[in-house]
Amino acid sequence: METLSPERLQELLKASAARHRGHLCPRQVLGVRIGLAGMRALGFAEPPTKKRLLVIAETDGCFVDGLIVATGCTVGHRTLRIEDYGKVAATFVDVRTGRAVRVAPRVDVRQRAMAYGPEGERRRYFIMLHAYQVMPEDELLTVEEVRLRVPVEVIISRPKVRVNCTACGEEVINEREVYINGLPYCRACAWGAYYEPAADRGAQSTVRNPLAAALP
Repeated sequence: METLSPERLQELLKASAARHRGHLCPRQVLGVRIGLAGMRALGFAEPPTKKRLLVIAETDGCFVDGLIVATGCTVGHRTLRIEDYGKVAATFVDVRTGRAVRVAPRVDVRQRAMAYGPEGERRRYFIMLHAYQVMPEDELLTVEEVRLRVPVEVIISRPKVRVNCTACGEEVINEREVYINGLPYCRACAWGAYYEPAADRGAQSTVRNPLAAALP
């Protein structure tokens, strides 16, 4: 296994901390270490170009900032996605080959970290902050080959494809529409949205869930 250069790690941690006004936390360290491990497992020594790498993070927050500085993947470039399972873990996909690996901390990583803390330090937060930087990768992380349940081509979709929702009329991009009886709907109108109009709270819409009306 390739040894991580301490200088390289510190450079990335400094970049991650800069996104938090100079503050560094254990989850940022895990984000950087997981990002580097995921790339290396796919054969990338450095972040690949031309959107070849797709990262799917399983939580948001500080962890993702570590992933971003390690991999160069971002939401804005559509090379980073979040499936919020509340887990500090991520899957790395080689878009060209379809190969995917999932990287996560070992389930007992906090217990393992106790052996790597600074001498005399008893505060668990600072023990983990230091330990996650120096622990060998096989002590810190698990790397598992996985298969995506949705093909990577579907996740990424095709550029410049757009339709208008039959119910609300809003534009839907990235092939995220749902077809019901041959007509396109946005997912909010088809399945129900995460929001509702404040003025119409409790009101029943005749087109809010056309999927239910289409069922036998």
